[in-house]
Amino acid sequence: MSAIFFLIGCSVFIALIFLAAFFWANKTGQHEDTYTPSVRILFDDEVAQDTDCGPNSERRQSAPTGSPGANT
Repeated sequence: MSAIFFLIGCSVFIALIFLAAFFWANKTGQHEDTYTPSVRILFDDEVAQDTDCGPNSERRQSAPTGSPGANT
């Protein structure tokens, strides 16, 4: 029976810690901007510049140079 009282006390203590963390987050402005996350999905991401890395980089580097009829 004493183990149950110990576990209830621990759970109440942990709940109070989470409640304090919630109030701290509200006090520091964690939940102030509720509009931006809802419209962020509507904007396109910035496209990175094409560099010589990735799956197509080997194909570009091994392409033959010169005119097509030079090997005849």
